[in-house]
Amino acid sequence: MSNLKEEVKSLICEIIEVEPEKLADEAKFVDDLGVDSLMALEILASLEKKYRVKIPEDKLMSLVNLKQTVELMEEVLKTQTQSV
Repeated sequence: MSNLKEEVKSLICEIIEVEPEKLADEAKFVDDLGVDSLMALEILASLEKKYRVKIPEDKLMSLVNLKQTVELMEEVLKTQTQSV
């Protein structure tokens, strides 16, 4: 498992108060894990702060599960690294 995935998973688990082994890659945050809009915003803010990036608003709907969140972060980090 990549370091980024582990870090993102740890951050999300801390916010939604779920044990890491219970956070499956494909588990939907809202439907399967009961994440509400405040938790989702906290996840977003925490990711932006931790990685010092800005996640574009049009990408917010991609934050539906761990797998897609990690893919989005990889894309955002790659894009913002290239623009520096």
